[in-house]
Amino acid sequence: MKRLLDCTPSDLQNCTKPELLSALAACEGRVLACETIGITPPLLVDVTNAEYAASLSADILLLNMFDVQHPVINALPKVAAEDTVREIKRLTGRVVGINLEPVDPQAAKSNDGTLWKMSTGRLATAENAVRAAEMGVDMVVLTGNPGNGVSNSAIVESLRSIRAAVGDRLILAAGKMHASGVAGEGGENILTPDDVRDFIHAGADIILLPAPGTVPGITQEYAHRLICSIHAAGKLALTAIGTSQEGADTATIRQIALMCKMAGADIHHIGDTGVPGMALPQNILAYSIAIRGERHTYHKMAQSVNR
Repeated sequence: MKRLLDCTPSDLQNCTKPELLSALAACEGRVLACETIGITPPLLVDVTNAEYAASLSADILLLNMFDVQHPVINALPKVAAEDTVREIKRLTGRVVGINLEPVDPQAAKSNDGTLWKMSTGRLATAENAVRAAEMGVDMVVLTGNPGNGVSNSAIVESLRSIRAAVGDRLILAAGKMHASGVAGEGGENILTPDDVRDFIHAGADIILLPAPGTVPGITQEYAHRLICSIHAAGKLALTAIGTSQEGADTATIRQIALMCKMAGADIHHIGDTGVPGMALPQNILAYSIAIRGERHTYHKMAQSVNR
């Protein structure tokens, strides 16, 4: 399998999970995952935020707030609900993942009236993961939105059940970008070495951790230590900006990008609330160019989905 940097949309159409993981690893820290929200008004009105992010060189489109039971992607051409993800993939030629949230009943709080209000189709259950696989999703990320009460112990339990149900069909990523409303899991306790071990034993292919400089206590050195243990176990590391710094200035974005690169990130994630729905467009470009230069960035932007 070619590295993802060199893959055409047709290369990805029948790509197996092992092949895709190999293609990701082969890029040596030059993969960009852009998170987008489909239920908010699209920035370009009649173009989905996912398409916009793809046009700015995203390799992976990560759909946040995506309800597998009632899927909504505003500005997407009308298709049957079960074909929503396949239509995004047809239009963009990209790898597509979704977030599912392992809510801990002990930590859950009411988010009624906020953007992050939970729905049953976003819960990290085996049933929802099976439905995601049937819809054409390539990757499920077990993580939490602000205040939803997603704990590391709940992530472990969800990983076990989802791995048993669809572990050979979906890439499974797990971790938190911020505390997600759980007391005691802030700062460096968002992800500890013990959490890394538990996630891997429960079936994670990719471990998600906050990008250095995004939450208190997650330094480049701390992230590097965690990523060394992730790589030693043969897994991939995804560093994430989930703290609205995707709306910061481009100089900050470049600094975070290079810290993630030095820490050892295989996949670089940029969040979805620079403006409601996706990162600032100039920050997606700045991040991409920082980790892989203009050649690969513009190649990804220019490549036709018909190739």
